[in-house]
Order: sequence, then structure tokens, then C-alpha cells
Amino acid sequence: MITNMDDIAKAHVLITCDMGAEEPVIAELKSIAGVKEVTEIVGGYDIIASLETKTDDELRKLIAFKIRKIQNVRATLTLLSIEGQT
Repeated sequence: MITNMDDIAKAHVLITCDMGAEEPVIAELKSIAGVKEVTEIVGGYDIIASLETKTDDELRKLIAFKIRKIQNVRATLTLLSIEGQT
């Protein structure tokens, strides 16, 4: 939970998409406000996206109603950043 106005909600989302759909998924991710970085990866997931929003609620909505709704996205795993633990 965000504790003061200077904090921002941050997360990294691991994304699995349909085979061959990486490029259009990446393009759509890059067009979404709050998505700061998108990288294609190899392994158990296809893409990692770094997110930043002003509130936890905005972060939740971004993941649930935008990223998870992108065509060809099969699954996501969200990793929340904890400020002050660097």
C-alpha cells in the first residue's frame, strides 16, 4: 500500500502469450499509459512489462482491465515492487 504522496505503485508483470503473438502484444503494451518498459524474454514467460501508477488501485485496474484483456495474452504473473527494500 502507498503510504505517502511521493510514492508510486510499481510492478513487473510476466506475460505468456500465444505463440507468434509477441510483437502485436508488445506494441499494444507500449501504447498503454502506466506501462514504462516492455521487453521480450525467453523461458517460462514471453514478455516482461514494468508498470508505474499513482495508486495501488490504478495499478490493479491497469493489470486486470487493460493488460489481461489484450488479445493473445494467455496468462500473467504480477510482481509488486516494495519501496525501501533496495
